[in-house]
Amino acid sequence: MADRPRFGPAGKPVGFKGKVVEVPRYLRSEGLDAFEFQAVRWDVKPGMKPDDARALGEEARKHDVLLSMHASYFVNLCADGEKLEQSIKRLVICLEYASYMGAYVVVFHPGFYKGKPKREALEGCIKALERVLDEASTISGPLPYLGPETTGKPTQLGDLEEIIAICERVENCRPVVDWAHLHARDGRGAIKGKDDYREVLERLEASLSSDVVANLHTHFTRVEFSAKGEVRHHTMAETAYGPEFEPFAELVAEMGLKPVVISESPILDRDALVMKKMVEEAVRKLGK
Repeated sequence: MADRPRFGPAGKPVGFKGKVVEVPRYLRSEGLDAFEFQAVRWDVKPGMKPDDARALGEEARKHDVLLSMHASYFVNLCADGEKLEQSIKRLVICLEYASYMGAYVVVFHPGFYKGKPKREALEGCIKALERVLDEASTISGPLPYLGPETTGKPTQLGDLEEIIAICERVENCRPVVDWAHLHARDGRGAIKGKDDYREVLERLEASLSSDVVANLHTHFTRVEFSAKGEVRHHTMAETAYGPEFEPFAELVAEMGLKPVVISESPILDRDALVMKKMVEEAVRKLGK
């Protein structure tokens, strides 16, 4: 878990031309200390060699960059039949390679309702995750957390209550809060200020633990949305779009939180640095 607030990009930094194993050194040279490896296009076969995954982990530890992984977008744990079987395989493969890297969490989107009642879809997802953990029990080395992520469209399983329910009932699950997704999901711009952030954190603490809140894995970007939810990401400079990061930065300082903040802005690492500076300024103002 993070020993301090950490910041980094979802994927290779903007303008970076080297191999992925070189990313940790590059990020540290920028002043960043987290990296979410993107396995989002992986199918039932991994997109890298085990030795490359191990080398990335070695470089990350050398440069004090905390690794996480975003699993395949082709995972739908609400599905049935062969689609479900393939989804389970994809998530197990991601856990295996994240373990090689020493990544501490594998972030994933739980799936789509596809006409199922929400409760039925949730129960199916929970059963599928229990199977994932059973199949992953043969993985050698520390098993990363499974990180179900709040999702950005009402057609997707993954509102805050559903993510909490998964983490309450499935061993080894930690919530991943994508603030843009929460903001956009219902097409109404849900996060308007500090109280909205605080409400989410208090809900997580009441149902899970203070440790979960203190060490929360988060995604952030400004986001455009419609009545159908998330449409596209925007940079921190595009202030016509929310949510605002400053209220969350203030809560991090006030509550002594140590989140991992992964930038999903179109300019990734550059906006990760913007957010890092905002948290540092909030801490400075409090004199901590």
